[in-house]
Amino acid sequence: MTETETGTTGFGAPPLRRLRYFHGQMLSARDFQREQEYFREKLRLRLRSLLGYGVVCGLFVEPPWRGDDHRDAAGDAPEPGEETAAGDDEAAEEEVSEDDAGDEQDAEGLDASGRHRHRARVRITPGLGVDCDGNEIVVRDGTVVDLWKALPPDERDTGTVWVGVRYAERPVEPTRAVYNDGCAESSDCEFGWTEECYTVRVTGHEPPQDERCDTACAPGRHRTLWLARIDDVDLRRPVREDQIHMNVRRPFGRHVPTVITGVNWIHGHTYTVDEARALLGTHDEAGGLVVRFSGDVRVDTLLPGVVEIQVIEGGAGRNASTWYMGGTFAEPDRDEEFTRGFRYRQTTKEVLQDGDRVLISVRGAFILDRCRRPVDGTHVGGRVPTIDPAEDDGSRGRDVPPSGVGPWTSGTGAGGDVFESWFFVRES
Repeated sequence: MTETETGTTGFGAPPLRRLRYFHGQMLSARDFQREQEYFREKLRLRLRSLLGYGVVCGLFVEPPWRGDDHRDAAGDAPEPGEETAAGDDEAAEEEVSEDDAGDEQDAEGLDASGRHRHRARVRITPGLGVDCDGNEIVVRDGTVVDLWKALPPDERDTGTVWVGVRYAERPVEPTRAVYNDGCAESSDCEFGWTEECYTVRVTGHEPPQDERCDTACAPGRHRTLWLARIDDVDLRRPVREDQIHMNVRRPFGRHVPTVITGVNWIHGHTYTVDEARALLGTHDEAGGLVVRFSGDVRVDTLLPGVVEIQVIEGGAGRNASTWYMGGTFAEPDRDEEFTRGFRYRQTTKEVLQDGDRVLISVRGAFILDRCRRPVDGTHVGGRVPTIDPAEDDGSRGRDVPPSGVGPWTSGTGAGGDVFESWFFVRES
């Protein structure tokens, strides 16, 4: 089948034809439906092409509130969007009832109502998202999701689940027609309105990622907005907050910038001279400064000068001096095309002394990701966490960025810029 036969173009949008009115024109329901679709398609085209897609606001996944314990975990049924991953709520209800009836004894000896009350649930908060087609997904009042009911039956033995929402429509408000259409197959009672709603999707299989570099020209294949990953799921026990990881959600935009997600030193910390030498890899070829990225970056952009170590000697006023410490990329291997991080170690033998400050600069504008976009490197607030949490005091690891979804990373959304960090040196 050719593109002409399907009525689509290479741009991923159907021909934009709008109704042309003239005196004496005969209009049918189909004409008005096509006129509605014209404006809807224009809106979707603007959203995905000019602004992008993803979570605009809200749509956080969290343990249910105390008042949610006795709510139906299917969601905001019947309005809006009460559908499980299987897509049939009545079948899901019957399946739950049959399973409870056949389960003679729970591990804790609870009755059927007790098992239902303690089953794993999460709450999706109110919010707005836009899918890769440009459809707006509105969750008005939030919804509670029973993970056992929402998971497909063959995925209920999984330990990790992903929770998301997807745009949907359903007819509402039945209306009796004034007269029957002799060519129609439907009865004389029609639904008068279409309600835009959503469905909740839960899966035990890791969803594929949108790896397109250009998301503007055509709709994507994966229309579910994934909001969270939940680890160590026990479907008969409540979900704890520390099990929910929302860094899988896509922020609203044309593309998701690659950012710095972790370093192996503590920003602003004071190390002893020996600790600093070990960190810089002065005498240890296995040592060095380690930086981790959220996505693939091109190895051929990790060139001399991209990373710079400057030492500001201790002292006051004009007595202080600065010098640059020589170094090289010890990792990754130059034969690789992409990497998720690098290790940069000192190659000269300069000696650090008490009171020195070691300033580390990573020029994100010169490090390109898989799509040849610069790494968004701004070290906002000095909050990028350490790769090894055991080395940190935990104060920065608990910080949550303005988006409300942690952990904190570099970047402001503008791309490029320099990642700056430092630590201090003391004698012992």
